[in-house]
Amino acid sequence: MYDLAIIGAGPAGLSAAIYGARARLSTVMIEKMYPGGQAAITDIIENYPGFPEGIGGAELTEAMKKQAERFGAQFLNGNVEKIEKVGEKFLIRLKTETLEAKTVILAMGAEARKLGVKGEKEFTGRGVSYCATCDGAFYTDRPVMVVGGGDTAIGEAIYLTHFATSVTVVHRRNELRATKILQERAFKNEKIKFIWDSVVDEIKGGDAVEEVVVRNVKTGEKTSVPVDGIFVAIGWDPNTAIVKDLVQLNERGYIVTDENMATNVPGLFAAGDIREKSLRQVVTAVADGAIAAVSAEKYLEEHQMR
Repeated sequence: MYDLAIIGAGPAGLSAAIYGARARLSTVMIEKMYPGGQAAITDIIENYPGFPEGIGGAELTEAMKKQAERFGAQFLNGNVEKIEKVGEKFLIRLKTETLEAKTVILAMGAEARKLGVKGEKEFTGRGVSYCATCDGAFYTDRPVMVVGGGDTAIGEAIYLTHFATSVTVVHRRNELRATKILQERAFKNEKIKFIWDSVVDEIKGGDAVEEVVVRNVKTGEKTSVPVDGIFVAIGWDPNTAIVKDLVQLNERGYIVTDENMATNVPGLFAAGDIREKSLRQVVTAVADGAIAAVSAEKYLEEHQMR
């Protein structure tokens, strides 16, 4: 029986583990992939306070994990299939075992949204990617495309110019949503060109991606763009499938919390990209995690469960 179980070991979960373990709560982090979540596969994080020159995402999140473990948090690699509340405790069901916890913090994050077009699924891993940091180097001296107009898309486009011969950004509107500093960098970069008011209609190729059919949303005109890779960065969907019948979600599937990260289920908290919020950044994720852990500690104290 743990005092605190944290599902997901991205920045929110790692921060929660640091605060929970430091408060002397028996704490376990459960992660189905690797510690750090999306932040761990971000090449450089420039806007996290305290690092004037930026810091690698993997470096930052590995340091967070070590910090949590130094205070006594346990890390468990596994895939949570279901969470149930039975009386005053939670049952966390994994494939091969079931854990018990007095409080739970949901920090499963979100995953990249798919285009849903012909060829996307078939060419995933063969030219279709959702992570420039992971796959950018494979496209050295080759033309690529980025779909999207937000911070993630433009950041990935800039990153890809280190490898690709050209980066074509396709955006459904006639202006970007990315922050001004990223826009300025992109517009100044000679390798980046833009196709406005357009969406991807189809992805084609043989053994790998060879061309992308783009459709203008205003005129309906279709254009074939020869590229060797397409990086999709059109947003995220929360990983709430395992708790959709347990906790209140908003219309987009994000978990609804109060300012203390508490959900509508007593003893159950949420932190990071999985919850309803206005800004999804590493700095807000770690803040959420800290608040959630402190709230879990207060819950245990108030219910005399420590």
